[in-house]
Amino acid sequence: MKEEQIEKLRGVVRDCVGKHLYSSAIFFADKVAAITSDPADIYMQAQALYLGRHYRRAFHLLNASQIVLRDLRFRYLAAKCLEELKEWDQCLSMLGPAKVDEQGNITDTKDYGSMYLDKDGEDREINILSAIYFLRGKAYEALENRVQARLWYKAAIKADPLCYEALECLIEGHMLTCEEETSLLSTLQFSPEDGWLSSFYSCLVKKYDKEYVVEAKFRELEQEHTLKNNTDLLACKAEYYHQCGEYQKCFELTSILLEKDPFHLKCTLVHLAAAMELGHSNELYLMACNLVKDYPQKALSWFAVGCYYYCIKKYDQSRRYFSKATSLDGTFAPAWIGYGNAYAAQEEGDQAMSAYRTASRLFPGCHLPTLYIGMEYMRTHSFKLAEQFFLQAKTICPSDPLVYNELGTVAYHMEEYKEAVLWFEKTLARIPSSVSEMWEPTVVNLAHALRKLRRYNEAIVYYEKALALSTRSSSTYAGLAYTYHLQDDFTSAITYYHKALWLKPDEQFCTEMLNLALEDECRHGADIEFESHQR
Repeated sequence: MKEEQIEKLRGVVRDCVGKHLYSSAIFFADKVAAITSDPADIYMQAQALYLGRHYRRAFHLLNASQIVLRDLRFRYLAAKCLEELKEWDQCLSMLGPAKVDEQGNITDTKDYGSMYLDKDGEDREINILSAIYFLRGKAYEALENRVQARLWYKAAIKADPLCYEALECLIEGHMLTCEEETSLLSTLQFSPEDGWLSSFYSCLVKKYDKEYVVEAKFRELEQEHTLKNNTDLLACKAEYYHQCGEYQKCFELTSILLEKDPFHLKCTLVHLAAAMELGHSNELYLMACNLVKDYPQKALSWFAVGCYYYCIKKYDQSRRYFSKATSLDGTFAPAWIGYGNAYAAQEEGDQAMSAYRTASRLFPGCHLPTLYIGMEYMRTHSFKLAEQFFLQAKTICPSDPLVYNELGTVAYHMEEYKEAVLWFEKTLARIPSSVSEMWEPTVVNLAHALRKLRRYNEAIVYYEKALALSTRSSSTYAGLAYTYHLQDDFTSAITYYHKALWLKPDEQFCTEMLNLALEDECRHGADIEFESHQR
């Protein structure tokens, strides 16, 4: 057969692959490889077999060829076949020996260095070594060796910053702490034209910077790089709003996004979380029904069902569906945390702790399981243990204001009021946007701690700040009244005791203290009158 005819057949194979006609591609690729015995044609045949899901046949073809020992592309495709066959140990064996250090640097590349690489590849193709390191990470993760998986994912993204999947696994799997994520991004070597990608990656990682810093990053991508309507970027922004406690803003943005792209699963997860916080049970029900219909094998679908039952306070059913989500995907962090929270909602501490501990082990970069373990210990008045776990959560994520709030709360319970004041002040300093109603309890707790330290004027300032955020809290009015009472300002104390009792008429403390304040005012008035008569 003439070279022109062979080249035409190669074109037919490529066209069949482009049109997803894999049986046709396999048929013609087999004939081309039989005629030429050229390594490139054997590789083309193996690729057609792989795309047609004939993994064993593709692996046999590649393995029978001695080129598999010399060409990284052959070895990588053979390993990909073993990945599809879930033969993870053989997959690692096929990729050859290699070592990686804690920073994701490869320390032993002798086997790869001598191998033939494709010299005709396009300039912008992803480095084959990066793809190989990523596949190693997947194999180790499948073998439940998440420590090695983390190192190989880091090696993959460092070998080529265009290997987005490696970064996605690190972020979605909560494998890195806040500081480790920032450190990793700073070591990536982007080409000059990939400046936009560096900015985009910085938006994907945990975002606890001040609002103006994060907003500036989004603005740069939207305006300078014309990504204003990009769904991935908008999903990142929604995630940031959720993290800041701006749940309504988050929900509105995710609603718009899901109208535009109803099957954007990352946005769907953020939408579910915002709907949970806002108590939108109808929305959760509709989302859960659609997800179970469209994606019955995805953990996210059953997580949505669990969220619906949690929202309507049917915790037994919610646990069942969170558990189903973890059985479908053991690396889906939200399901483990939801599972623990469903137990905690019914004060079943041991089971909640078990779920949180599993999550903490699986997701070393996520501080929430450790934080929730501390909350459970605080609920049972084991304050020292609670403090240890809160400090551990602070080590993992030193920027989350919620961690500092819990440290302040536990210090207050242990009557360490100076420490409590410091933690609550740090909490307020770390809130990324302006202080919203969500943080009103922190402001009140700070006022309580200041009152305990007899710093009454400062306490009054913070009680008034709390009332500016929410006027519906009887405990704030009671605290303010009691502070005025301690300053012998009985008139103000009586006014605020009345306001507290108007909100909560059966409040025993306020009732008793109001009577005392009235008696004190009468006595004080009588004393003043007596003194004036004496003069």
